[in-house]
This record gives sequence, C-alpha cells and structure tokens, in this order.
Amino acid sequence: APPPPPISTALGGGAVRPGPSRGDQRCPPTLRRRAVLTTPLVLASAVAPQPASASLVRDGMAAFAANRVGESIALYDKMIEANPASKPYLWQRGLSLYYADRFADGAEQFAADVAVNPNDTEEQIWHLLCLARQQGGSLEAARKSALKVGTDRRPVMRAVQQLFLSGGEAEERELAAIARDGDVGSRFYAALYLSLYHESLGDQAAAEARMREAVDTDYARGGGRSDPMVELARVAMQRRGWQ
Repeated sequence: APPPPPISTALGGGAVRPGPSRGDQRCPPTLRRRAVLTTPLVLASAVAPQPASASLVRDGMAAFAANRVGESIALYDKMIEANPASKPYLWQRGLSLYYADRFADGAEQFAADVAVNPNDTEEQIWHLLCLARQQGGSLEAARKSALKVGTDRRPVMRAVQQLFLSGGEAEERELAAIARDGDVGSRFYAALYLSLYHESLGDQAAAEARMREAVDTDYARGGGRSDPMVELARVAMQRRGWQ
C-alpha cells in the first residue's frame, strides 16, 4: 500500500492545523498539530482503519494527560505495530518518550516526524531537547545535529527557535518579553519553552519558575485548558515534583 499522505494533505491545507491563521495575533497562537485534540483523529483516519486507530491515539493522549506516560507509549506502540506507516505522524509519542526519559527514542521519533513534515519548528526543538538530555549531552552539542526546518510564521515560535539554536542572551530577553507582554496564547508558549530551555541547561530552579508561570497564564487556566501543550505543562509539573 502507498504511504499515508502528509497531515497537511489530510487536513486540506499547508498549515497542518485548523484554527486561526498563524499570522493573526488577535487569536491565541495554537500550535501546529497540537491546537485541537481532533487533529490526531484526522491523522488516524489517514493512516489506519477507523475506529481502532483513532481510539488508540485518543486513549494515548488521555493517558499522557493523566500522567500515565508509560501507558501512553504502549498505546502508541500498539498503533505502530498495527500500521508501521503511522509512526512518523505520532508526535504525541515523542512527547511521551521525553517524559519517560527515553531521550534517544524521542530524538528518533521527532526526526521521523520532520522527515514527513519538514516545516515543523516544534519537532526541531523537541529533537534538540532529547539530544541535550541524553547522557553526556548538552544543548550546545545538540545544535550541531539540529534538524533543518522552514521558517515559522508565528513570532513566538520564531523567537523560541532562535533561542534554542543560538542560546544568546538577546534571544532569551526577546522570548521573556513575549512571556510578559505577548498575546494570551503567546505568553503561555513563551513561558513553556523558556522552562524547557532552562531544563536543557540543567537550571531546574529557572525551569520550575517558568513552568509555574506557564500553567498560571490566562490561556492555560481558561480557553487553552484542553490544548495538549497545556496538558503537557501540567504533566511536567507533576513529573518534576513541582506541585
């Protein structure tokens, strides 16, 4: 059988996500493939028969949101076993692997994701995070193996990308300014990725402070409560013992 179509094709456009335009800063900057929980169901229909595959993705996301990380990985692996062609589209699995401390497997998952979706800034960043957290690794060393992706239209994600790729103080100040003064969604994402950046550098105090900031934003406490990345922030708080 031919390989499944890219998620952008399955969703009927190049943005690879429903919701507001990335250039419309009046709306929360929902993230590619993470803006709504229905996106994995579209993916599932593209790569495997319904309803079993959709149920596995949904159940995996629910298990992760409940901090049952190992269970979520088992569910995603079950889907891959049933349909190996689904693997490059399971970005959720990469997040679960990161929080299971399976960093080499996580890096491999995100590299597979970028191979089929080369314009995904977030997969590039999570790939770097996984490389940096491997034994003997560092973010500086990981940058040498950074995946090549296109330019993100969202200002907050461009700032995140620049920080992870450069590590400069000016880039950190720029992202901190967005966390303070950006629109409602950008404040959450800026704080989230600042936390992850500090975690990659081994600065747990700063990582905790920024993650607390992220989950306390209006976006996380209000309209973004069901965003998978908000759920990820809550899982991070639990797994790091920050609550």
